Amino acid sequence: MFPTVSHFISYLFGIEVPLPFNTFGVFVALAFLAAYWAFTKELKRKEELGILKPTKRITTVGEPASAMELISNGFFGFLIGYKLIYALVNYKLFVADSQLVLLSAKGNWLGGLALGALFAYWAYKEKEKTKLPAPKKVEITVHPYELMSSMVVWAAIWGFLGAKIFDNLEHWDTFVQDPIGGLLSFSGLTFYGGLICGGAAVLYIANKNGIKPLHMLDVGGPGMMLAYGVGRIGCHLAGDGDWGIPNLNPKPFTWLPDWLWAYTYPNNVANEGVAIPGCIGRFCNELPQPVYPTPLYEVIAALLIFLFLWKIRTKVKWPGMMFGIYLMFSGVERFLVELIRVNSKYHVAGIPFTQAELISLILFIAGAFLVANAIKKKEKLANY
Repeated sequence: MFPTVSHFISYLFGIEVPLPFNTFGVFVALAFLAAYWAFTKELKRKEELGILKPTKRITTVGEPASAMELISNGFFGFLIGYKLIYALVNYKLFVADSQLVLLSAKGNWLGGLALGALFAYWAYKEKEKTKLPAPKKVEITVHPYELMSSMVVWAAIWGFLGAKIFDNLEHWDTFVQDPIGGLLSFSGLTFYGGLICGGAAVLYIANKNGIKPLHMLDVGGPGMMLAYGVGRIGCHLAGDGDWGIPNLNPKPFTWLPDWLWAYTYPNNVANEGVAIPGCIGRFCNELPQPVYPTPLYEVIAALLIFLFLWKIRTKVKWPGMMFGIYLMFSGVERFLVELIRVNSKYHVAGIPFTQAELISLILFIAGAFLVANAIKKKEKLANY
């Protein structure tokens, strides 16, 4: 396993390069880039078809930098400098535990003040370049795909919060023992929490800019499935605890690689299992028994579903139907994986189930409703 990028480089090239990047975090970033690409392609396609329309906005040009702009840029620069310079000065600590460095209150005041002043000055100079003797109001055209930058930022913020909240609800016993650590830790993220909260933020921004919810949902289906597949690669490579139940069964096919059938996740980032003999460092555990590598199964399933959704997206005409198909596939995929995955179970009326199984069932029903509604009201939705 590769808990950090440095472990991955060492495995490939046999050299030690101390870098403060964890593998899971890198793949989360790649997942957002993948979603950005797919969303942008779909927004452009739907605008070309006339389904989505650009909006007009009145803005004032030629104004000097306002006090609020200078303050906000300076504050942002201060935060970066406060942490960045401290991280560079304490690089060994940063590499050893980047989360501790980033989330602690410690920082470099001189670096913060210097970079804060630089950012404020930069904002001032940029505004001076376009300053006019008499500022004027102009009308600009905003295309749907130009909203993606703000959508990604808000989806990342609210998606992370949602993923943490749902994960802590799912592992309540652990959370109550260390609530601060549970909220601030970058490990332990529940996909459906991120999907619900991040998706709500995207829908809010889209609706504010004239993109109707059903159209935005249809745009998002393929991209979210692609992002999910990319993110699950990070789960597997890092060994974040998102694996299956023990699998001691013999391989059904001799050609099937051992790591695809049963795996012990050595050097996993969750530090679960037993100590690896001779290993020195933070990530020196492996599972005592091989388990189903469920993240890999989800990678394969998610990418296949994405290819299917990407193929049919030009043929699905009725608003809401594309997202309904996505929800149904997503619900079935996750429900099946839960059958062989380690997870906390709830018990209601003697029936055991996991949080993901319950949400998967709800999503499948919601998806089926959207598909049925799109077919039933296809004439009405044609002008939606």
